Amino acid sequence: MTEARDLFTPTGEASAPLAERLRPRRVEDVVGQRHLLGEGRPLAVALESGRLHSMILWGPPGVGKTTLARLLAQAFGAEFIALSAVLAGVKEIREAVDRARLAREAHGRATILFVDEVHRFNKAQQDAFLLSRAQVYVLEPLGLEDLDRLVVRGIEAEGIDVTGEARGRVAEYADGDGRRALNLVEQVASAARAAARRGADAPFVEGVVTRAGRRFDKGGENFYDQISALHKSVRGSDPDAALYWMARMLDGGADPRYLARRMVRMASEDVGLADPRALEIATRAAEVYERLGSPEGELALAECVVYLAVAPKSNAVYVAWGEARRFVSTDASRPVPLRLRNAPTRLMKELGYGKDYRYAHDEEGGYAAGESYLPDGMQPPGWYRPTDRGLEAKIRDKLAWLRSRDKEPRGDS
Repeated sequence: MTEARDLFTPTGEASAPLAERLRPRRVEDVVGQRHLLGEGRPLAVALESGRLHSMILWGPPGVGKTTLARLLAQAFGAEFIALSAVLAGVKEIREAVDRARLAREAHGRATILFVDEVHRFNKAQQDAFLLSRAQVYVLEPLGLEDLDRLVVRGIEAEGIDVTGEARGRVAEYADGDGRRALNLVEQVASAARAAARRGADAPFVEGVVTRAGRRFDKGGENFYDQISALHKSVRGSDPDAALYWMARMLDGGADPRYLARRMVRMASEDVGLADPRALEIATRAAEVYERLGSPEGELALAECVVYLAVAPKSNAVYVAWGEARRFVSTDASRPVPLRLRNAPTRLMKELGYGKDYRYAHDEEGGYAAGESYLPDGMQPPGWYRPTDRGLEAKIRDKLAWLRSRDKEPRGDS
């Protein structure tokens, strides 16, 4: 005989976080996501029909993904097994499948397997779950009205008095994250009790809550969405947008050193040889931040991101490097031509190493016209195609001139 499990009441509920204590026990209690749970909406229809299907709940932190999964398990009378793709591997997945099989055989009960952070599985693991056949439901950040409803529930549970303005501040600081809203209420309530106060007003809330903790999952989707927006703002030559996203990331707790490293990448990938100074400025900005730290060093990063945004753009080197790597990865190992090899020993000289090598500095214009530095038999691939922007316009003209010299007849022929 097994002990019945309550899906919602954790051990030691009195000491559980407020967000856990107020986790909805019924679908009707879920705040937000009306586009999925309203009458006639997809999840509401699934619950009414009693038909279970594979699904992916996609959305930012604190919008109810885990809660919905548990409520679905309860509604369908199913066992509930939760795994984290960050920690689980093949062993844990097999154990979950075995438990599901036992539940089916012993009690005739279906099992809902909830895999959090499933995108962290590799492609083979995802294929094993047949994710390509799963229905995707997108959960949205909670609006201020929904957050206020949650805040009211938390205030009532904590037994404190909070002004309407203070409630609004908590909802704003929660930034769309329901779990964070309740955590903030708990934090404010704890601070009020410590200060022997019966309640909290807006200044008290602002004194308790640190804005640096606004919704910003440093390793999650929101983090990568914002760095993507920053990178694309630089690439799109919009300095104001670049400053905005950089400020958002720093305000949310991003490591300035990470932003500095990304700027070095932007300088190489998106500015390139259209303005070689960009890479120098990016590396210097990183050095300045290391020397000064925050907040003084952040000004150097701001200066850098503006420079990158307004600099002429070229990804010609980035594209050329990618094409070269792909070619080499599939091509045979072509030998180095004898004329390009060093000959430090007599034997190597006798074998022809270095023979007929043309020393460019001794030729007209410091250029050995018509010479090839590729393996014998390999045609010039033309990977590097400079643009007509910034310094690359001059590089393009220089290369065109050199190629024209290659076609001139050589005097020693």
